[in-house]
Amino acid sequence: MAKIAAELWRALAQRQKDGLPGQTTPRVIARGEGWSVADVVCTCGPQDDPYEERHNQDTIAIVQAGGFEYRSTAGRGLMTAGSLMLGSHGQSFECAHRHGDGDRCVSFWYAPDYFERLAADAGAGRADRRFKVASMPALRQLSPLVAQAAVGVRRVADVPWEELAVTLAVRTVNLASGVSARRGLPLHAEARVARAIRTIDHRLDASLSLGRLAREAGLSPYHFLRTFKSLAGVTPHQYVLRARLREAASRLATGGAKVVDVALDSGFGDVSNFNRAFRAEFGESPLAWRRSTRWT
Repeated sequence: MAKIAAELWRALAQRQKDGLPGQTTPRVIARGEGWSVADVVCTCGPQDDPYEERHNQDTIAIVQAGGFEYRSTAGRGLMTAGSLMLGSHGQSFECAHRHGDGDRCVSFWYAPDYFERLAADAGAGRADRRFKVASMPALRQLSPLVAQAAVGVRRVADVPWEELAVTLAVRTVNLASGVSARRGLPLHAEARVARAIRTIDHRLDASLSLGRLAREAGLSPYHFLRTFKSLAGVTPHQYVLRARLREAASRLATGGAKVVDVALDSGFGDVSNFNRAFRAEFGESPLAWRRSTRWT
């Protein structure tokens, strides 16, 4: 995850150096019959106008770094690392970066008939085969898929992308049917919490208490916590924990570091606590995860 974020920050620095407007650059990394996957880097920021488009295919985009505001006919959401942007074929949408620069996503695109078959196989009724919500928060049930997609961007050739695309579609359809649309929040509160999330993303190794984050956002701890959870779908503590665990999962899958070193680097005081948290998040031990994500 850190490498993915670092590549985004470099792209943003280059855009600023060149004095160019922000842009969205998709790079297709895998495709098959009815599906494709792209690494999408966006360097837009507050200085750029929001852009409006239409989903040509059914879309599930996993945010890996940065964030943005997303609005479609299904609702609106603040997209943060670990969350999913959802779009149905033919649906109009708008993306904006009013609260910070840039984002990087792994986008899964599905041909409408292919996605409808997957949704039907998942047990969705005809009315549930189009997304009724614009986004999904960083839910624990999705953590393994989010981490696998991040690993895949770094090891494109070794990844069973079709299996990942199918699993992601089925799991998202099932989960989205139980997610309610987010209620509106005051824009000033949303902007302040969005900036706090950016602070957390850049300083995952720092000790950022709820009180400190609330003070920097200019909100009471209660209102900050309530607004944060409404926007991100998790509490600040859960957000930091899941981000650290995703980074640990990426390191375990792509490197040879010892589990104890990864645990300590991830902010855990001992390896037993790390093992418990990792298993709760990904459904298997760190060593089992390393073996299962070798793929070759």
